[in-house]
Amino acid sequence: MAAPHHDPSHQSVPAAEPEALRAVLSPLLREEFDGEWETTLEEAKTSHTLVGIHELLNKWQHTAVMEMRDPGSYQRLLDKAARILEQGGIPEGGSLEDMLAHIERRRGTR
Repeated sequence: MAAPHHDPSHQSVPAAEPEALRAVLSPLLREEFDGEWETTLEEAKTSHTLVGIHELLNKWQHTAVMEMRDPGSYQRLLDKAARILEQGGIPEGGSLEDMLAHIERRRGTR
């Protein structure tokens, strides 16, 4: 009998809580999360608001889900962003003006 196929897309979404998020992150991402968590906690102490904490947990919840579905995807995203910045843009991409004109044509308003 064949072993059941493991489908990571059916894993449950981790709660937007530090402990739950840390549990599903790789060691490298956990270290990055911890650094952002400490910075955000310090900012919350001085601002007297939890908005930054909620934003951070939401961001990392999305990152955790992305990594659960496709391990290494976060690093590939960072690598691609670095290449785009180094090259001064996406070589195969068009300008913003071209994209807006294309959208307008598709909408039939031009």
